[in-house]
Amino acid sequence: MKPNGRNVMTKLYAIAALAFLLMGATLNAGAAGPAPSGIKNVVLVHGAFADGSGWEAVAKILEKDGYTVSIAQPPETSYADDQKYAKAAIDAMGGPVVLVGHSYGGSIISEAGNDPNVAALVYIAAFALDEGDSCASIERALPQASKAFKPDFAADVPRPVSHFMAVSQVPISTDSFTHKVTSPAWKNKPTWYMVATADRSINPDQERMMAKRAHAKTVEVNASHVAYMSHPKETAKLIEEAATSVPANH
Repeated sequence: MKPNGRNVMTKLYAIAALAFLLMGATLNAGAAGPAPSGIKNVVLVHGAFADGSGWEAVAKILEKDGYTVSIAQPPETSYADDQKYAKAAIDAMGGPVVLVGHSYGGSIISEAGNDPNVAALVYIAAFALDEGDSCASIERALPQASKAFKPDFAADVPRPVSHFMAVSQVPISTDSFTHKVTSPAWKNKPTWYMVATADRSINPDQERMMAKRAHAKTVEVNASHVAYMSHPKETAKLIEEAATSVPANH
């Protein structure tokens, strides 16, 4: 039977279309980012008056780049309770992690970072406390950056976001804020720090001081206290720098 010209053309189009799809799949596979080298797990710890939801944008970037992310939810009821929740999140990862803390979360990771599975520490406008320090003592060491606490806490995020933060805020216990750190992990772990230069909750000069004494690799961003929310790309980049700088078999 003599082949029909239309059938031949249809088959040729089908073959061409299949080749195009296969070529596209190959190109897409080549364009995808490689699996991250170094540490592949990240634990994010929120600060005072907040919960873990503020880390959403950072978490999405990290997950897109191939990292496994856990967001700890310390209840802020006591320093011991907050340590327990952070350590549970670290242990649940089942391997080496980069431990990240914002604000009061820095106080938490300063002790929780002693966990043997913590490979690196990242402080985001956070309290990198030394032995004998508390959040309260650091706050008193220099003049407050601002007395207008409510308007300035999240000055560079959209108003609906800051409003939701206000209505969903978590009250912090006195013990959490005044507890003195006894064994800061940054003395033994590689450390990174993001200074928020427009911070009105922690004085930026205090942030620089804490970063310097921790021998942290430091970046500065023109951000309010919630730098991780207003600058999620820069925050994720710093975390990924820490993750790729430390061998997975630390």
